[in-house]
Amino acid sequence: MSSPKVLALLFIAGLAQAEGGDYLLGGGVESDTADGVRGVLIAGFGLGERTWLSTSAAMGSVELGNGDESNTAYADIELDHHFDPVGIRIGAAYWGNPDVLESVDLRGALYWQNDKVSIAGEYEYRDFNFIVPPSDSFPGREFAFDADGLGLRVSFRVSKNVSLGLAGIKYDYSVNFRPDENRDAARLISVSRLSQINDLIDNRASISLGLNRGLKRWGLDFSTWKGAIDQSRTRSVTIHYLMPLSDKTDIEFSLGYDASDVYGNVTFFSLFLYFYGGS
Repeated sequence: MSSPKVLALLFIAGLAQAEGGDYLLGGGVESDTADGVRGVLIAGFGLGERTWLSTSAAMGSVELGNGDESNTAYADIELDHHFDPVGIRIGAAYWGNPDVLESVDLRGALYWQNDKVSIAGEYEYRDFNFIVPPSDSFPGREFAFDADGLGLRVSFRVSKNVSLGLAGIKYDYSVNFRPDENRDAARLISVSRLSQINDLIDNRASISLGLNRGLKRWGLDFSTWKGAIDQSRTRSVTIHYLMPLSDKTDIEFSLGYDASDVYGNVTFFSLFLYFYGGS
């Protein structure tokens, strides 16, 4: 479940941790104009003043190019400990559908932060199993491979109410993909932004801007990534709006637009609720 939404969930969990909450519970749904839909549940727990445990789970559904429906599952767990000013994060995740594409991921990060700046070096190991279904022009294929990803994430508190974030990651795969041979296969199983193949990327870069207005928060994200299978490019922009419903409840609306070389232009929308508890 990549990327943009996971990063948003990490922000919410970090916000709860920074405010001294003992736990965070949340859930929501995301859908797009390519008939993709996904439901997400998240939870976070404070294990002392400097340690935070977060987990999430998601189920998604898309219709493949051959008319079949593909259901995907995602599960994630992460532990964050801040020694001040240095901290570490370690995590593991599962993502995919065993009949199409699945991955088991291990990741870690070492970060330094103060009241104004946070800098993190990130590493991710991904173990894939990929089954390309047969079509009229492609016989089908199954193969296993892995990837190592190295990334950098920097965030700045520009002022009391304005924040800026930059992030990028590059993956090195154990196999050499041939774009001309894999383009038809990628188009067959990449009909929505929620298709599993769109989580198999060569590189990704993003920039985010946050604006606090009292207890409300606006966010604007720009991101771009290149597919590892066919070297296709996707560009995405998302607007987020987070507002309180009560002292311990927030609601978040997101509206975004993707322009993809593979699955075309797609608009997506999500709605999430967050519940905070503890001191």
